Amino acid sequence: MKKLDSRASALATLRAAQLSRRSVLKASLAAGAVGLVGPLYVKNAFSSSGEVNFMGWAGYPDLAAKVFPAFEKATGIKVNFNEQPDQDSMFAQAKLSLQTAAVDVVEPTLDRVAGWASNGLVQGWDTNKLAMDNYIPGLADGSAGERATINGKRMIVPSVWGTEAIIFSKTEATNTEYGKVSLGDLWDDKYVGKVCVRAHSSLAAMGRWLDSQGKLPKPWLESYANEDAMRQLWDIALAEAIKHKANIAQFWNGENDAQAAYRTNGAIVGLNWDSTGYNLRNDGFGFLAPKEGAFAWNQGYVLMANAKNVDQAHKFAKWVSTAEGSAAWASAFSANPVGKGGIDLNSQDVKTFYANAYPGDALQKLWWWPTQEAWFIKLRGEYSDKWKAA
Repeated sequence: MKKLDSRASALATLRAAQLSRRSVLKASLAAGAVGLVGPLYVKNAFSSSGEVNFMGWAGYPDLAAKVFPAFEKATGIKVNFNEQPDQDSMFAQAKLSLQTAAVDVVEPTLDRVAGWASNGLVQGWDTNKLAMDNYIPGLADGSAGERATINGKRMIVPSVWGTEAIIFSKTEATNTEYGKVSLGDLWDDKYVGKVCVRAHSSLAAMGRWLDSQGKLPKPWLESYANEDAMRQLWDIALAEAIKHKANIAQFWNGENDAQAAYRTNGAIVGLNWDSTGYNLRNDGFGFLAPKEGAFAWNQGYVLMANAKNVDQAHKFAKWVSTAEGSAAWASAFSANPVGKGGIDLNSQDVKTFYANAYPGDALQKLWWWPTQEAWFIKLRGEYSDKWKAA
């Protein structure tokens, strides 16, 4: 399975700002960037234009506190928010919504959309009701656009993008410099009982680390292409990870428990979203791309097959593609805006954080998550369960 080839054009646009995942604009909002998005909610300022039922990520309070009110102020559309901790939970709830029609829009990642489509959960967006030119080049066109289009229909449009890389204690970790920090640090014996990882992405990290050392029978990327290759390579990664199970202080699933691992549960090194690194920046932790390349993801909106509020859903996705909307959305996630001009609302604090996190050639080395179809997700879950239970 190929990596996301469009990263080159996206990086050319974004590199000057030194961007990256759930982590760009939170400080901007705190400093008053919401004013650029528009005034916060004023009751009855607009007559109602209906509602949209949105299911997305838990752990980002600014969505409900700031972003949804700004959207409602701009459009008169109320957002009913169903929070879920991870994509597997969203997927399960979306299946239930096929019976209840309780959800209009969901926010998975691009690499997972094929599974949503093959299970009949989503319908195509009407791009005539959107503003596709609003998006930063490389995020909605090129290879990303091809992967987002299934059977001629546009199944997902971007919302935010970012990375998963290495968090480390500035005082207790030994590798703290770019070019030295590695995915292999997660498995170093010096960090017994001190590592925080997500089950499935840590197995991918093991696979990529072994691949970088020439210790796999075939490239790690082939594990995303067919079941035989997946079983062969993930068996190896699982066996190697289990040898270092004593390193794991905590497995994380979402933003809240990831932060807790470092603040209260003794973790000093881990593989986490950039939002976690940003939120821990004042707690003595650094965040840095490993020398093998940070994992990168592209998140977006899918329209449920039985959505009730279709017009409102299109207005929702369109608003988040604007400079103001994308800045607000990315700020809530501490992530990167997808709309042109969104980065201009950055604060210097955020720019400094990301310049430090992605120095040198780090942006050129981003490793975009390959497409993960339904068969892969099922097997990935089995390997994750074995890893956590070992």
